[in-house]
Amino acid sequence: MNDQNQPQQINIELGEKEAEGIYSNLAIITHSPAEFVIDFTRVLPGIPKAKVHARIVMTPQHARMLLAALRDNIERYEKKFGEIKLVGENAGEAMFGFRPPGREEKVN
Repeated sequence: MNDQNQPQQINIELGEKEAEGIYSNLAIITHSPAEFVIDFTRVLPGIPKAKVHARIVMTPQHARMLLAALRDNIERYEKKFGEIKLVGENAGEAMFGFRPPGREEKVN
C-alpha cells in the first residue's frame, strides 16, 4: 500500500494550563483576504471593560473547516441532548455574548 494513502497520525500534547481552558461568552471575528482572526473574551455584569483572553488566527480554508466541524458537533450534541436554545430568540429578551448572524444588537 502506498504511504500517501494511509491516514497520518498526529500526537497532540495538551499542557496543564491549556487543559484548564478559558471561558468565553463573546467572540469578535475579523478577517482580511488572507486570514480570519477570532478574539475570545468574556463580558461580566457590572464590568464595563473586557479583555481578550485568546486570539486565534487562521486561513480562510481553516475557518471554513472549523465552521464545518462546529456544525457537525452541534448536530451530534443536539441529537443526544436536545436542541440548544439561544437567549434572545423570543421577543423582548436581551441578547448577550455570542450573536448569530443578522441578530446584532442595534445601538441608539
